[in-house]
Amino acid sequence: MAARQIPSTSTLLAFEAAARHGRFSLAAQELVVTEGAISRQVARLEAFLGIALFLRGGNRVELTAHGARYAEEVGRLLVSLERSTFQVMASPPQQQVLELAVIGTFASRWLVPRLPSFSREHPDVMVNLSTRNDPFVLNGSAFDAAVTFAHPAWSEAESRHLFRTSLIPVCRADLVPRGHSTTSGALPRLPLLHKTATPESWRSYSREFGLSLQEATAGGRFEQFSMLIEAALVGLGVALVPYLYIVDELRTGKLVAVGPPGQQTAKEFILVNNSRSSRSKLLDEFSDWLVAVAEPDSSPAAPEVAVAHPSSVIE
Repeated sequence: MAARQIPSTSTLLAFEAAARHGRFSLAAQELVVTEGAISRQVARLEAFLGIALFLRGGNRVELTAHGARYAEEVGRLLVSLERSTFQVMASPPQQQVLELAVIGTFASRWLVPRLPSFSREHPDVMVNLSTRNDPFVLNGSAFDAAVTFAHPAWSEAESRHLFRTSLIPVCRADLVPRGHSTTSGALPRLPLLHKTATPESWRSYSREFGLSLQEATAGGRFEQFSMLIEAALVGLGVALVPYLYIVDELRTGKLVAVGPPGQQTAKEFILVNNSRSSRSKLLDEFSDWLVAVAEPDSSPAAPEVAVAHPSSVIE
């Protein structure tokens, strides 16, 4: 096998610090070396690569186009290397570590509260979570897998279907007009809240159930489902959100459903594998656990019906 064409760590550290600070002197202070040492390390790296990484001038240095691209990649890799190093140092010899990229709202509202169950079943496994809401390049990253929504960008990746969760319209009970059950005619009379990336969701939902929502695209817009849920909780309007995310709020009455769960707008969760990960058996165990725990929470067995208490409704 041919030797890897990789520069020394010392040259990469010097270059990354100099690129970040824009000055060799500040990079030297950070790394506790002389400015001349930084200059020599950068020169060695440029000689290794055969290109100029900096334009020198006065007290400051400016990255070339090649230098800027290389600095971004080197910085990302150094952060990943540092994180992996800390994990190895902090983990007991027998403990396995599972690095997962997850949708932020899914993690905070559903997965994290249920992780103790997985830990009890697998006490020798530590699960680390990082937020990735959009598709990204998984292979070559520090993640073993991603738990995410199905998306065309993942079509070529090795993935496993986990579950589907219905989108259901919910609001605070005191928004429901007097005399309306939460699954009758209340919805057309209520302000609608929208997810920024999918403004057509209400139109799709209204077509599925034959509703007349005259202003299906009007109303406040929020970037994440977590924001939509909070907006519904404070009474701003009706949010169309994954049932999985608001199971607890429906059970406690903090939110009520004002319509049946929609299937045309349902979200599919998948687990995407990093082909370079060595954790395939552990990932199978985690995904099996995930499916089993999520099954009762992914969609209601029957449309949720809750009637607002007369003392809390408005005219």
